Amino acid sequence: METHQNPDWHIVSEVELIYKSKVKASQRPQIKSSRDSYKVLLSSWDSGKIEYFEQFKILFLNQSFKVLGLYEMSSGGISGTVVDVRLIFSAALKANATNIMIAYNHPSGSLKPSEADKFYTKRIKEAGELLDIKLLDHLIITSESYYSFADEGAL
Repeated sequence: METHQNPDWHIVSEVELIYKSKVKASQRPQIKSSRDSYKVLLSSWDSGKIEYFEQFKILFLNQSFKVLGLYEMSSGGISGTVVDVRLIFSAALKANATNIMIAYNHPSGSLKPSEADKFYTKRIKEAGELLDIKLLDHLIITSESYYSFADEGAL
């Protein structure tokens, strides 16, 4: 076996996993329905953007369905935004989440899921199963209403 002659071979980046919360456990909202998640998500949306361009957000929840955090994954154009499954679960693992809910807005006001929406929901659900992080719901939201994949039996 060859030995490395590079004197810097032992220099590597240190990875540290830390979850810091400024919210006490007793103050975290508990999600009991799609309506609860819609309310939490809608309160985080900039009302000037919800009908202007798509944004993709994730709610991280613990085993008691209390919200650990909310993450804005991406902002896009009028008809789409980037969904990176690896980044979703990288953030979920860092938040120590056991459950997630994903959501994005439709600037058009339509609540009908597209084929791409269905495809990504399936991929995210399958990836979560490998990591033991359950996708509880996928919401399409507008300023007036929402579509829940779970409520409609599409999850």
